[in-house]
Amino acid sequence: MDWTWGPADTWHATRHLLEGLAATLPEPPKALLVVSGHWEEPAFTASAAPHPQLIFDYYGFPEHTYRLTWPVPGDPQLAGRVESLLKGAGLPAATSPARGLDHGVFVPLKVAFPQAQIPVVALSLDPALHGAAGRALAPLRDEGVLIVGSGMSFHNLKAYMRPETPERARAFDDWLTHAVESPGEEHLSPLMVAAGAGSDGPGTRIFTDQPMGAAISAYRFD
Repeated sequence: MDWTWGPADTWHATRHLLEGLAATLPEPPKALLVVSGHWEEPAFTASAAPHPQLIFDYYGFPEHTYRLTWPVPGDPQLAGRVESLLKGAGLPAATSPARGLDHGVFVPLKVAFPQAQIPVVALSLDPALHGAAGRALAPLRDEGVLIVGSGMSFHNLKAYMRPETPERARAFDDWLTHAVESPGEEHLSPLMVAAGAGSDGPGTRIFTDQPMGAAISAYRFD
């Protein structure tokens, strides 16, 4: 498949957001716990590989995108702590000693943390229990762990560049922003974990752009 990604500056705004992410944090995180929308298991599963490999789980992209590197360390101890917190909250949980990092993890974080020095643990989804998982994992915030929900708010690749997409994507983005900035539980799966791990207050939209005619946004829960 041959994707047409639009002008060269299509993703510049998103890149700038990610490049500036670390500077917005009160202090450098000790580790990153990343919930990716590209990994589902029957139980919440934390990656426990000490040296996780990259998983190129996409197709039809330029050849060089399959040669990317990001030799970030894993954190088996944090993976075990995640499993313990989830089980302590009565949720199904496990660890995987072999799971690598899919593109929902390494693509944005390679830009945000290019030095690849901060340990990373990926967490799978259980679509029915993501909000409860976030609440169970909230104590990690006080332990210096940055919890990241990875997944574009608009991700219908076939709809990009179609004339009807801007209006439809904007309507969804407005709904999503209203859901995040108002009390409630109407959020997407990785977003639900981040929301659950946040404080009791509403979230805040910190970024919005319209690459290739589709509105996307990023949100933060302090």
